[in-house]
Amino acid sequence: MTSTTVTDALGPSGTRARPFAALQQTATMAWRSLVSVKHNPLELVDYSITPIMFVFLFTYVFGGQMAGSPQEYLQYALAGIIVQNTLFMSMYTAMSLNTDLTKGVFDRLRSLPIARSAPLFGRIAADLAKQLWAMLLMIGLGTLLGFRLTGGLGGFLAATVLLLLFAAAVSWTAVLIGMLAGDAEKVQVYAFTFIFPITFTSSAFARVDTMPGWLQAWVNVNPVTHLSDAFRGLLLGTPAGGPVLWSLAWAAAITAVFMPLAMRVYGSHSR
Repeated sequence: MTSTTVTDALGPSGTRARPFAALQQTATMAWRSLVSVKHNPLELVDYSITPIMFVFLFTYVFGGQMAGSPQEYLQYALAGIIVQNTLFMSMYTAMSLNTDLTKGVFDRLRSLPIARSAPLFGRIAADLAKQLWAMLLMIGLGTLLGFRLTGGLGGFLAATVLLLLFAAAVSWTAVLIGMLAGDAEKVQVYAFTFIFPITFTSSAFARVDTMPGWLQAWVNVNPVTHLSDAFRGLLLGTPAGGPVLWSLAWAAAITAVFMPLAMRVYGSHSR
């Protein structure tokens, strides 16, 4: 049942698109999504101003209390701030898809000779590009504020790839929420109900050994902890093999569970 639904969703209206043609169409839809930012300045704020505010807030409001100085806390917390921002930004994928659905965008695209999956994969690709922009912006700002990228270029590139892989996996949960939620307000409720607690009960902003024992039991298996530790370790050049493997395993598991579900729901909307 799932494979049939996914296959239906991958072809254009009535026929199956050739892989190269589908790839071109996906790239076109991704570009359309990126270009649309100029018509929606608030989206630029979400992907630029909000990340900057997060860096300043955690560095200068919490830094002195958490680590003795803002710079020392930034060295630990920047990775967690970026991971948090990545998870919260996935909400925009859900909201954009939900808006397209309620405005009948899919109905209009269905009449075009393009792969049915092109609008969806194009949206995800565009949002990953925006995630990359936000990450680079935050690391650049962090460097200006005193963050030291001691892991070198190799660590930075590995951290970037890992973050984007995890973001791509989380995108499938966002797609499912966006397709099932009745409106944008419900998308926000569902997203924050999940993202907020899983982010702040992790090692993103505080060391696990400073937490109560009962909380450590959860924090140690929290996927956000694994991703934060892996991303931090790669940026700083500290041992991160275990967290990296756990992060990749979580990304694979999330994709394996939510991609078929999301494609099944998307296929029912794209017919």
